[in-house]
Amino acid sequence: MGWLSALLKIKIALTLLAWVLPLFALPQGLYSELGFPDPMPLIFLRLLAMAYLALVAGYWLGLLQLNRGVYPWHPVIVGIVSNGGACAVLLLALLAGSWSDWGSLARAYMNLSALGSGLIAAGLLISALNQRSA
Repeated sequence: MGWLSALLKIKIALTLLAWVLPLFALPQGLYSELGFPDPMPLIFLRLLAMAYLALVAGYWLGLLQLNRGVYPWHPVIVGIVSNGGACAVLLLALLAGSWSDWGSLARAYMNLSALGSGLIAAGLLISALNQRSA
């Protein structure tokens, strides 16, 4: 379960640094400077940041379970649904060209988010399948 612990730590760090902090703390005018559309109203991004923070709390609780030698089924399943769903939404948006006219940094951010969420979902799914067959 050592690699699951590493995966959860990476997921926590990436979620905090790439999603929670920017969505919660960036001033509204900075989004357009970074190549994103201007978020209106900003309160929805702040609420989304708090929802992501709640997911981080779940992953943290999963780490605590792992440290006690218990497989963290609930955080793993939530992570599969959350990251798998995010990956699907982002891939559909990418295929539809939803951010084709955004700035290059914003496009890269969204593309990397699609890739990252897919890799996290795959890792969690592999972990769950391995645990189930053990």
